[in-house]
Amino acid sequence: MKVLGIIPARGGSKGVPRKNIRELAGKPLLGYTADAALGAKTLTRVIVSTDDEEIRDVAISLGLDVPFLRPDALAQDDTPTLPVIQHVLRTLEGYDAMCLLQPTDPLRRAEDIDACVSLLINSDADAVVSMLPVPAHHNPHWVYFQNQDGSLELATGGVDPIPRRQLLPPAFHRSGSVYVTRSEAVLAGSLYGNKVIGHPMDPARTVNIDTWEDWAEAERKVRELG
Repeated sequence: MKVLGIIPARGGSKGVPRKNIRELAGKPLLGYTADAALGAKTLTRVIVSTDDEEIRDVAISLGLDVPFLRPDALAQDDTPTLPVIQHVLRTLEGYDAMCLLQPTDPLRRAEDIDACVSLLINSDADAVVSMLPVPAHHNPHWVYFQNQDGSLELATGGVDPIPRRQLLPPAFHRSGSVYVTRSEAVLAGSLYGNKVIGHPMDPARTVNIDTWEDWAEAERKVRELG
């Protein structure tokens, strides 16, 4: 299977300005994802999608491929991820699947990427996503939505929760570290397709940087993990 690794890194980040090339523990944030992607054995090619010339130059210095600059229309604050990935796959044809690697998680490893790609190759799933366990008190069987009239309804339906923590089925949420999806599903309009399976991540090796508080946590974890 030919898998294209895609690292989206636009220039206009708001929460932490210029975060993709800002130094985290002595290395550009983008460098951590570059190391993991280039170290993965299952990615046929790794490219960066950016609208920014400085980010392009840093990416190239890190050994990454930047075959084009992203159109400005796909680099706005409200631009979803899907059209960015579709643009890459339509520009660089011939890949069976893509692996989306957001540079905002510097802690993922090459082994995690390879595990996700291998799961896709050896299954009939349309996509594989990295995932983390949901704490019991956030389990959807214990989470209520409030209706317009003020009444409560469980996320799973009804109003009677499962009475004991030990009876709760395991629940997970996307970690945001790795997404691997068959190209036909992406081009048809979804990062997930119709069948998704998950790869569990180590919570100690997962962080998503959106704010300065996240940045401080990421720097602490990077230094702790060596």
